[in-house]
Amino acid sequence: MTRKLRVPSGMPLVNAIFGGWSALVMVFLYAPILLLIVYSFNRAEYGIAWQGFTLDWYRKMIEDSVLMTALKNSMIIATISTVIAVVLGTTGAWLLYRYSFPAIRWLSTLVFIPMAVPEILMGVSLLVLFASLGVDRGFATVILAHVTFCFPFVLIAVQARLSGVDPALEEAAMDLGATPLQAFTKVMVPYMMPAIISGALMAFALSLDEIIISIFVYGPDAQPLPVVMYGRAKKGLDPSLNAVSTIFILATVALVLLSETIKRRNR
Repeated sequence: MTRKLRVPSGMPLVNAIFGGWSALVMVFLYAPILLLIVYSFNRAEYGIAWQGFTLDWYRKMIEDSVLMTALKNSMIIATISTVIAVVLGTTGAWLLYRYSFPAIRWLSTLVFIPMAVPEILMGVSLLVLFASLGVDRGFATVILAHVTFCFPFVLIAVQARLSGVDPALEEAAMDLGATPLQAFTKVMVPYMMPAIISGALMAFALSLDEIIISIFVYGPDAQPLPVVMYGRAKKGLDPSLNAVSTIFILATVALVLLSETIKRRNR
């Protein structure tokens, strides 16, 4: 005879409470984003009352030279920062995996500090550093600042991937006649590629979204888009910002879906 499990009498009520609480949290998180997307198509220039569907704000966004210049600056900064962060993060993860030395634990801790330090402290410290060195603020300072907090995310992704690698994989390649460089480029790099791509997508999204550190290190000719949007938002409601934000949201969703697709194919 099979014995039936008894469900405690209070469990349905507990499940309902936790389910309702989870629903409220999801509404709190995503309702503002949905409202922003909806109002990007609202004809009303001032206020939040719905006055009809329009695409005028997207047209005005494209015609806004300041916004378009800031967008171009952000794309340049994010692209260069991502490339440098991928190189540094992948190389650092490989060195920490491949070699062992007494200070490896301290070095690993130092690498993760930019992820834990508050962004405003990092922004002030970088500003002081650039001022002490006499470096003028511009694209170079913003890129260096973004690389500083982006590359640990790449390093963590690649390090997690390397934690499951078979140590005999590289040795087998060299036993078959490959040089150490060939074993790395033709065996290990393809193995690490899903983590490298995931880390690159994360670094690109973080760089494109960063505002706190950028405020301290940007120059007049290198204003990122988040800084320009923040300056305009302080003046009041601007429907063009809703349009820009909607495009950013769609781009972020696309990056997340691409990352998940890569992970699933890798599994």
